[in-house]
Amino acid sequence: MELFEKHEERLKRARAAIRIREYWSAHAESPRAYGDEAPQLGESAFQDRIGRPFALNQPESGWGSGGESSPYGSDLGVTYPVASLEQLITAAETALATWGTASVEDRTGVCLEILERLGENVFEMAHAVMQTTGQPFLMAFQSGGPQALDRGLEAVAHTYAVLDRIPGDTKRWEKPQGRRDSLRIDKQWRVRPRGIAVSIAGSTLPTLNSYPGIFASLVAGNPVIVKPHPATILPLAIFVETARMVLKEAGHDPNTVLLAVDTAEAPIARNLVMSRGVGVVDYTGGSDFGEWLEHNVHHARVFTAKSAVNSVVLDSATDLKAVIRELAVSLTMYSGQMGTSPQNVFIPASGIEVDGTPASFGEVAAGLTEAIDRLLADAQRAGDILGAIKGPATRDTIAAASSYGDVLLESRQILHPSFPESLVLTPVIVKVGADDRHVFMKEMFGPVIYVIATADTDESLDLAGDTAAEVGALNWLVYTTNEDVESRAIDAAIAAGVSVFFNLPGGLYVNEPAAFSDFHGTGANPAGNSSFTDTSFVADRFRVVGVNVSAT
Repeated sequence: MELFEKHEERLKRARAAIRIREYWSAHAESPRAYGDEAPQLGESAFQDRIGRPFALNQPESGWGSGGESSPYGSDLGVTYPVASLEQLITAAETALATWGTASVEDRTGVCLEILERLGENVFEMAHAVMQTTGQPFLMAFQSGGPQALDRGLEAVAHTYAVLDRIPGDTKRWEKPQGRRDSLRIDKQWRVRPRGIAVSIAGSTLPTLNSYPGIFASLVAGNPVIVKPHPATILPLAIFVETARMVLKEAGHDPNTVLLAVDTAEAPIARNLVMSRGVGVVDYTGGSDFGEWLEHNVHHARVFTAKSAVNSVVLDSATDLKAVIRELAVSLTMYSGQMGTSPQNVFIPASGIEVDGTPASFGEVAAGLTEAIDRLLADAQRAGDILGAIKGPATRDTIAAASSYGDVLLESRQILHPSFPESLVLTPVIVKVGADDRHVFMKEMFGPVIYVIATADTDESLDLAGDTAAEVGALNWLVYTTNEDVESRAIDAAIAAGVSVFFNLPGGLYVNEPAAFSDFHGTGANPAGNSSFTDTSFVADRFRVVGVNVSAT
């Protein structure tokens, strides 16, 4: 209870935010807010990790690297404890016996303390995320630190709110029987965790996409085995280290949180999720394995976040230059390597109306190409926006896209002034037709932008909806000054199960959903079967068992 009381005000504030959906953040997104010494201390802490074993004092049978290296060209050289599945499952089962019976307040307090400790160490995490994923530093700082922590806190608040509805004390149940004595039963309701939770992380946004499931499972009483992507281990290893430290200090079994490291050549995820005692699986990554999990793991509750193809629909605007400036950033941020990145830009072949004046398809497409070219003209600025390419296969992806249509802007390699050994590629922009469904109705992970000529805005919305239905989508960005078009777009987005944003102002990007306000994903199309974070995401991680004792 001590940790719960320490953080209770923050929990109350988070619960209030998810009720009213206003802007609120528990963690500052500006690096300047953390003091003058924090950046250097964080970088030094990160450098101390390089080339060393990452000791966790958890069950292990050896050491391995997982094949982790930096997209910015350096060799991290970090090794991690490697455990057998039997060691991991046995340790987690032992932890479940005590963690699952701890009070909700105790578990919640521990989770809130873990978040606070991680918040004190955001610069080390930023460098770990940057150097394993290729994100630009500011994005790595924000997505790996404050935004991820807010998502974790949001999951804690949601899970606690659901559990708080279940009485924690004994209640007398009394049923009148007329002239006879009333029937009396003393009732208790015990929360039973589903079992061991397995969190399988992706390679590009390891903390942001993993924290919601991890913290929801922990508050619900499930110990968690964290299985990072073999190319992006360090950020989640830092999380596991922090969590185990807090658990031990609070008198709990540190094996409530465990790290499972594997390699691309010898993956363990399939066998791990099929192990005894696993009751929850959280997965972020490609659709192939996500669909395998959904179709084969019947003994556990599976939450997936998979591939997505997001759309931009241009109908009309009051200021085309402002729209193009906004799109230029959204389309290039982190080289399109986020699940929220737009890929398809639908424009009527006849053009759009701009403040009452017609603008042809060619004018709009040329304006977008020129804006992106200007935005990325300076090598340092381009590196700060694009980051480094995570997977070498991206060159093949760009080459394939270039062969599908008319190339409006060729991709080029940029020499990053700070990291000359990194692979930095500007986006390729390709014009295709509405009939080229086989081209744009698939995820092109990386810096690929399709500009698609349609018959009209109705066809643009139809194609965006078909793409969401076939492949999945997380968001649409629609620009229109027409209320009727806006209404039709809302109906189409609801039918497609896609969050839709209209006419975003400068500085607010569709790539960055807001914790405590936006539901990240809907679970209503193939992009995933769940949402960060709604009631269904947290409530199915436990069961309630009644204990009824006659009081007569």
